[in-house]
Amino acid sequence: MQAAMKSMVWIVVLSAGLSGQTARARDAQAATPEAAAQVALQQADAAFHAGYAAMQAGKLEEARQDFADTVRLAPQLPEAHVALGAILVQLGHAEEAIPELESALRLKPGDAVAETNLATAHRSIGLKLTAAGKTAEAEAQIRDAIQVLSPSGSYSGSGSDALGSQRAELQDDLGSLLALEKRWAESESSFREALRWNPDDPASATIHMHLGVALVEEKQFPEGLGELSKAVDMAPANAFMQFQLGRGLASEGKDEDAVPHFEEALKLNPQLPDGALELAMAQQRLGKQEESIPLFMKAVEREPHNAEALTNLGLALTETGKAKDAVPYLQRALVETPDDPVAHEDLGVAELQQSHFDEAIAQFEKARELDAANPQLHYDLGLAYKLKDRMDDAVRELAKAASLDPALPDPPYTLGILYMQMGKLEDAAAQLKAALALRPANGDGWAILGSVLKQMDKIDKRDEAEAALRKAIELMPNQPGPHVTLAAVLAEEGKRDEAAAERKIAAGLSRTAVNRQRAQLSTNAGNQLLQRGQIADAVGQYQDAIAADPGYADAHAQLAVAYARQGRADEAAAERAKADALKKTN
Repeated sequence: MQAAMKSMVWIVVLSAGLSGQTARARDAQAATPEAAAQVALQQADAAFHAGYAAMQAGKLEEARQDFADTVRLAPQLPEAHVALGAILVQLGHAEEAIPELESALRLKPGDAVAETNLATAHRSIGLKLTAAGKTAEAEAQIRDAIQVLSPSGSYSGSGSDALGSQRAELQDDLGSLLALEKRWAESESSFREALRWNPDDPASATIHMHLGVALVEEKQFPEGLGELSKAVDMAPANAFMQFQLGRGLASEGKDEDAVPHFEEALKLNPQLPDGALELAMAQQRLGKQEESIPLFMKAVEREPHNAEALTNLGLALTETGKAKDAVPYLQRALVETPDDPVAHEDLGVAELQQSHFDEAIAQFEKARELDAANPQLHYDLGLAYKLKDRMDDAVRELAKAASLDPALPDPPYTLGILYMQMGKLEDAAAQLKAALALRPANGDGWAILGSVLKQMDKIDKRDEAEAALRKAIELMPNQPGPHVTLAAVLAEEGKRDEAAAERKIAAGLSRTAVNRQRAQLSTNAGNQLLQRGQIADAVGQYQDAIAADPGYADAHAQLAVAYARQGRADEAAAERAKADALKKTN
């Protein structure tokens, strides 16, 4: 639009210039041998005025024909070429406009309107080529546009600040094009140059956003997030800028901070591409699987063939115990990306959760084939083999997982349990010790190691077994199992009183565990009754749960809900207070 307005100004100037020249031509017509040339100039003036009138009336094609006649009749006049070039740019015929504007600049170097329109023509071609995926050709056109407006370029045009906005726009175009090719350092330089030309324009919020994205991609998080924050401050109601700030924060691992920006972006534009998907993945990484599922559903509804959305939806469903529902989504993901090892792995996990061992093994084997260096895939496959009682295959895969990443505690832990089940106690103890060195807070691991050492039935292993079991008790004080095993070890050592004490503790814990189980069953029954509106019956179940285990906070909390529905506000408040107190102490 700026170029078009300037073209109109210069067309008015051209009109005045041509009028003066044709008046002189009439005076000299009878006395000069150049009469034919003067007649042509008069005709050019008429053609130009006709073109100008057509342009004013919005008849751009007529104006193009008249300006073409002007150029034919007076090719020596730069203004004629400018007028024709400008109208061609407005008509979208950038390729035809360029030769006319270049002719104008050869005749009149430094013509600001010719330079502006020539840069616009190159930019128009560049944007079309970008849309067609021809990035190399597009880059050449954008660079040509930048060169036209460069103060040191081949066309030595005005250095007026009036061109700053167009120069900034071209540098932003170039940076965006380079970003498409992931040439982040080069795109960063272009965006910085854009801001240099246009530092204070409110429209520069977009450039700040682009620079922030490039810096985040280069892992320059502090400056990158600063630029993205600046963009959001300048345009807080821009959904895409909120979205990009969220993505930047998520890239640095700050999902808690990213979520509000994703939510704001979707509030501003519920149909924002990738908005629901990015928010869902952030929630998923925060462990909020239930919250992520409807967002993934929305993303899949919007893009039914988006493999990333399908895979993550399947994963979220599996991790919330809905493996059967997950399978169709994961199968759809594999239709889109059949060679994605992650999708095969996630489908294998979903099948494993349903005890479909053969199907799980097939998926894990395919994933391993696609990514043989991934230790997690070998571990998953080893676990599936173990559950299928293919012990030798399980040992091989678990050992491979451990060798690929010695820092992973799960492969040696599972391998230790497997060796114990196979009766290879020495190997089991060695693997369990390796796992516990990596994860010393694993109470179950210490209990299993103590049991393995006891089963070796060797005097020199008893002290070691006792130490392992006492460590298990320290980490799991409410579990009866380690106390029972420790009592047996102490009895073998002749420590009868200590053994008796441990058995007594185990018996008490067993009663507590049975009571807790009863309380949980009664509470679950109460919840079902409450959902069906049978409030009085639900109250009875919750009271039974509390009688079985007075320290079970969930039973008190649900009884409070039931009382509230019966209008027993004081009793509800008392039960809520008990539940809160128990949760704090537990």
